[in-house]
Amino acid sequence: MQPINPGSNSNPGVSPFDQIRRTDHTGEWWSARDLMPLLGYLRWERFEDAIERTRAALDNSGQSADLHVSRRREALGLNNQMRSDYKLTRHGAYMIAMNGDPRKPEVAAAQTYFAIQTRKAETAAVAAPALPQDFEEALVALLGKVRENKALEAENKVLAPKASKWDAFMNSEGLIGMTAIADMLDMPVKDMTNWLVELGVFRKQLSRFGSNQNMPRRTYQRAGLFTIKVENNGKVSYEVAYATHDGAEFIFDRHQGRAAA
Repeated sequence: MQPINPGSNSNPGVSPFDQIRRTDHTGEWWSARDLMPLLGYLRWERFEDAIERTRAALDNSGQSADLHVSRRREALGLNNQMRSDYKLTRHGAYMIAMNGDPRKPEVAAAQTYFAIQTRKAETAAVAAPALPQDFEEALVALLGKVRENKALEAENKVLAPKASKWDAFMNSEGLIGMTAIADMLDMPVKDMTNWLVELGVFRKQLSRFGSNQNMPRRTYQRAGLFTIKVENNGKVSYEVAYATHDGAEFIFDRHQGRAAA
């Protein structure tokens, strides 16, 4: 399936990352060339640096770089001029976003998209494939299924340890306080929220109750990563920022990327 060009034929109700997704007998995948402009990169050479960092990170974590970020060549234009590209699994695209330039807001948006979609994929229903028509087609389908299962196993190995570490800190609404997250990252909560302000995830604002606070931007609230609650200590009311499970993961992953840099 050919990707949809988000610049000319985009659907306003569909994420641009969904619009460039491709599929073949191995399942869904993304082209690094298609992904590059959505991450705010203008030059392939700069983007390829992020790709190579991702391949090294995958190999160093015991995963196969070739499984998630595999090199490929494609023909371009009427003259079929060949150029290099990479075939990315969802996890591979997510890891490239994690290794991208953190100053780019496009990179932050990609991290949010792939983190959420990767988790949704764990429980998403898979449509039944068409029955193979001959032995060769059956072998191709089986190979694709094996590759898909290996990719999901690799994603689950990365995600499964993270899925439980926040349970003890969640309240009855499934929210986690900023102080609890800061404690796990071994940093003062004020330093953590100031760092999130630097990333553009939070912003300094005057609350409705007159205090200056670092609070999550609406973009990240609408993405389901953070929420703001009004609380009362018996004397005064005040606003408190909370993270959802995905929001806590988002902070944790960005902090890991910060430490690696």
